[in-house]
Amino acid sequence: MNAGVDIFKSSIDYAALGDRLRAYRVGASLQAEEVAERLGVSRAAVYRMEKGEIVKIEMLERLAQLLGTSMASLLGVEVEYYANAWGFFERMHQIERASDRIFAHFEPISLLLTSDGYLDHLRTMLLEATPAQVGGVLKSKEVDEIIRLIIERKHSFEARHPHVLSLIGLRELEHFMQVGLVGRTDLPASVRAERQKAARHEVSRMADLMESEPLNVQIGLVDDSMPSSTYQIFVGAKHKILAVSPFHMGELPNVRNGIATITAAPEAVKVYEGMIARLWSNAYKGKIGASRLRALLARY
Repeated sequence: MNAGVDIFKSSIDYAALGDRLRAYRVGASLQAEEVAERLGVSRAAVYRMEKGEIVKIEMLERLAQLLGTSMASLLGVEVEYYANAWGFFERMHQIERASDRIFAHFEPISLLLTSDGYLDHLRTMLLEATPAQVGGVLKSKEVDEIIRLIIERKHSFEARHPHVLSLIGLRELEHFMQVGLVGRTDLPASVRAERQKAARHEVSRMADLMESEPLNVQIGLVDDSMPSSTYQIFVGAKHKILAVSPFHMGELPNVRNGIATITAAPEAVKVYEGMIARLWSNAYKGKIGASRLRALLARY
């Protein structure tokens, strides 16, 4: 190497670029084979790009157009936009795996803290909530993909034990128990009663968690109006990332309509950190919070 020649170090995080490529592909419901065919490359080349191998600018432009996003979003220099839950959940899973702390408000409760049985009910709710005009095979396939992504996230959480601070709205929980784990409201009374019982089980689980106070989980019960969108801040050794979502995974779930956003912009992260700190300071915690939940359960 010639003396005095600077070694170039790219400012682009190619591994994160590959993660975003995969998330947008999942969100577009495209297999790697389909992307390869449309781009005129091999399937192996697509997988290499998703692993962070250097991509030519021309190829990035073609990928952005194919996946319905922008070069800026692929490069992570602006806001990432996700028009459905499966692409958004794939991206969240990628970020969670590199995060040590998670600050979350996810209605009605964080999916990471739900029971194993919740996902069985969630699959049924998602199928119930999907409009009848959507093809049955495609509908079931999409729901299965969402459940798969959530299972992967839960397994990763249980293996890594990152610290989670979860804010839960007391009013949202009360509505959750009143309606039950349903995808629509025109179900038989006996089914509604069974689903309400399942919702109470999840609230009881939250009370148990608050009472036992595990080292990696903190729960704050907020007796105030909560934001209409859910949000999470992921903190790792080299990042602080904000995810804001309109998607709802409780009663009457929504995974299709709305735009979720992900950004590392310091200003956006800062204002959400301020809101989290304010809500947390007034929240019921530990055994006091558990007592409030048990009193709520007693009313139903």
